[in-house]
Amino acid sequence: MTRILGIDPGSRLTGFGVIEQTATGYHYIASGCLRIKGDDFPQRLKQIFAGISDVVEEYKPEEMAIEQVFMHKNADSALKLGQARGAAICAVQLFDIPVYEYAARQVKQAVVGKGSADKLQVQHMVKLLLGITGELQIDASDALGISLCHANFQQTQRRIKGAGF
Repeated sequence: MTRILGIDPGSRLTGFGVIEQTATGYHYIASGCLRIKGDDFPQRLKQIFAGISDVVEEYKPEEMAIEQVFMHKNADSALKLGQARGAAICAVQLFDIPVYEYAARQVKQAVVGKGSADKLQVQHMVKLLLGITGELQIDASDALGISLCHANFQQTQRRIKGAGF
């Protein structure tokens, strides 16, 4: 049994999702969003760090998966996203939790089966795979998708090792 924390980083809204991977499948534990307030960017990074630290203390994950930064059109946004990721990664490192990174296309491929899936498709599949019936914020579903991607990847790695490759 492995408890996995997924993080969808953002400088204004950071999603998190916690699942457990067992021999019988995946089980939803918790999810939510850290709503980051204020205009002072260092203070926002501090809120991300503190919020993720609180999540780790409450749910005690054994591994953390986070989305990699990709460069689109706005370099400033990419830099801020990278710093938000750094705050989240540093928070889990205080607890000696290993960190794994996945590209957005990898996550979408693992959850939906299509690397170009949109956020609503990811949200729908996350709810289906984890048996979530109520409302689920997009950033929280993205974080849960990152957790599921990591769980699938780790399961494949164990199978390959078990097959003697």
